[in-house]
Amino acid sequence: MDVESPPNNTYAKNTFKRDKPVALNVYSDELQPCCHNPKTGFYRDGFCKTGPTDFGSHIVCAVMTDEFLEFSKIRGNDLTQAVPECGFAGLKAGNHWCLCATRWLEAAEHGVAPQVVLESTHKKILELVDLELLESHAFKSQFSVCK
Repeated sequence: MDVESPPNNTYAKNTFKRDKPVALNVYSDELQPCCHNPKTGFYRDGFCKTGPTDFGSHIVCAVMTDEFLEFSKIRGNDLTQAVPECGFAGLKAGNHWCLCATRWLEAAEHGVAPQVVLESTHKKILELVDLELLESHAFKSQFSVCK
């Protein structure tokens, strides 16, 4: 039995293309998941992706610390507070979470920035923060509390 080749037309060529462009991390590689438990990201898909409606640029995959969570609370965003109606149980130290770019930078300026999972941090952060600063806060453990 002979197998026919697909027709040589534009429709056939475009059928196998991705619907959306691939999001990139700070190393220009494909963005890796930040966390699925708790489900993070502006789109709650586990990735620190961004788009036109993400005014906070939730693009930094960070490992929460008690120190940072207290800092964020003082700044008016209590990430430890559960919001059951949104399916949010609140964060604790060790959780991975997609932070707003400006909040992470603010925390860095105050010496309380959490470590960053670079493979899961969106490339857009480089418009605000030098890679060297991010690398100085790189999450170094091979063992993650996130799945």
